[in-house]
This record gives sequence, structure tokens and C-alpha cells, in this order.
Amino acid sequence: MHQPEVARLAALVLALVVVAPVVCAARTALLAGAFLVEFLTRGRPVLSMLTDPPTRRPLALPGTAADLYLHAGLDAGRPLVLAHGFAPEGKDDPRVRDAAGLLARAGFDVAVPTIPGLTRGRLGSEDVEPVVGALAARDGRTVLVGVSVGAGPALLAAADPRVRERVSAVLSLGGYASAVEVLRFWLTGAYAYEGVRGRVEHDPELVRMFLRANADRLDPASRATLEAADREAAGRLLDAPPPDLRRYLDALSPIRVASGIGARLILVHGRADSAVPYTESLRLAAARPDRTTLVLVGLVEHVEGARGRGWSEARDLFALWRVMYALLGA
Repeated sequence: MHQPEVARLAALVLALVVVAPVVCAARTALLAGAFLVEFLTRGRPVLSMLTDPPTRRPLALPGTAADLYLHAGLDAGRPLVLAHGFAPEGKDDPRVRDAAGLLARAGFDVAVPTIPGLTRGRLGSEDVEPVVGALAARDGRTVLVGVSVGAGPALLAAADPRVRERVSAVLSLGGYASAVEVLRFWLTGAYAYEGVRGRVEHDPELVRMFLRANADRLDPASRATLEAADREAAGRLLDAPPPDLRRYLDALSPIRVASGIGARLILVHGRADSAVPYTESLRLAAARPDRTTLVLVGLVEHVEGARGRGWSEARDLFALWRVMYALLGA
């Protein structure tokens, strides 16, 4: 090869080396933005028009059913585990399938285990095992996403010594820190942390549903107090719960293991969330401030885009875009 040809080839290689990272970053930025638009608009098919649908296949996990959504494209999907919230059909819940499919289109290979307790509104420390099993089944360091009450098992799994080193980043969307405080909110409507206080009026049927699903975990006196639907009595019970109830709630509380989470932690919460108050993310961020990003926004209600909100909230939009961009590069 003549010297001028060698020089031209070397210049071409150098140009590719310089340009390739810029092109990759631009593509990641585009995918993050398209994902965000489709998520916030509850289904406007922006990302879906730009990408191919993922392949969904069963994933063998001990003790639970699971699916794997494989990213379609020339590039390999990044491993991600999705821990769903309350979903009566588990991994087959339409909302869970939509979320997993959208994450796969963005560039992830998404494992979705069914968390049995969260199919019937029942909280238990055993719900951590499906998340641990899904993390153990992935190759390489994995992004972990916990949605609503599913953030509890996700965060507890992220601190579990069996899989702790496998987790690169944890995203909690509308999650909780203290089982005592989130239960107080569900039963009384009250929430508080530091100087932030408020109350939400809940449908009494939600309280009755929770009590039916978890009745055997409560001693007779506690159950009778909660069934009486007396907010003040419920509040007093949670101020000083019986020892068995205290141990049960402590075991479900991510704040207990926050310092043991080695991964980067991203807490996204809607300021007007009426299912889990945003004070829970404030509480968790204070318990583990290092390598923790707290994003409080008005563009999200609980785990979905807020209806009737305009696109004028540029700060919220940019904050959410940065979260997705960071996850795609995690």
C-alpha cells in the first residue's frame, strides 16, 4: 500500500474513533427522549415507531414465573430486572408487559419475575427472593428497577450479599422507605417527614382490601384496631406496634438496609403521588445520601405520566431525561 493511501486510511480510522462516541451519545439521547415521551403520554408511540418490538420468552427462575424481553437490534441489550408493583396478573399484567416492552425498545434485555405477594396486595419479606433470583440469572452488572411497592423487594435485593455486586444502578419509581410509614399513610392518609406534612383521603375499600390480604400477619388486637377504621387509633398502633408487628414491618423496610446498597441509587417520585407519598423518597435519600439522586417531579403521578399536565415544566422533563440517559449508560 502506498504511503498516501496509508495516510488516508489512518485519517479515516481516526475520524471514526472521534465521531463514534458522539454518534453513540446522540443515539442514546434520542432513545432516552423517545422513551420519556411515550412513557409520559401513556402510550403515544414515539419510541415504538423508531424501534423494533422485543422478543418475549419464558425465563426459568426457581419458585416463580418470569419472562425475558430481548432487545431487538444490532447492539446487545443491557441487562435489567423489573420488579413490578401491585399487579394481580404478575408478569402478565398488561401494565407490566407494556413497561417491560418499552424498556426493551430503549435498549435493555428485561427480566420480569412475578412477585407473588404483590399479585394480591400482600406484603412479605419472601417477595425479595424472586428479585434475587432474577438478578442471579443475569450476566454482568444489571440495572434494577422497582415500581411502587415493588421498590421494597427491589431495594432489599440490591443490598442482599448474594447479588449485591451484580447491581449497577437501582431506580425506584414511586417507592417507599419505611413500611411503618407507608402503612400509616394507607390506613390514615397522613404523611410526614421533617417539615413536610399532608393528608390524602383514601377509598376505605383500599384499607379493607389490605387488611383482608394481610390479616394473618396481624395479631387479633391489632387487626381489630385497624378494622375499626379509626384513624387516630391506627396512628397510635403504628407509633408503638406490638413486637411481632414491628419485626414484620422492619423486615419490609428498605431504609433498614439502605447503607448496604452499593449501587447508584435513583429515586423518582411524583410530588402529587396519592398512592405512596414522596416523603418516602425524601426519607430514603437522607438515609443513603452518597451516590443517590433524588428527582421530585410534577410530570409523574404515581408510576405513570400525570394527566392534564403541559410540557411547560422543562426542569422536570430535563431531570427525567437525565435519569433515562444515565440508566442507558449504566
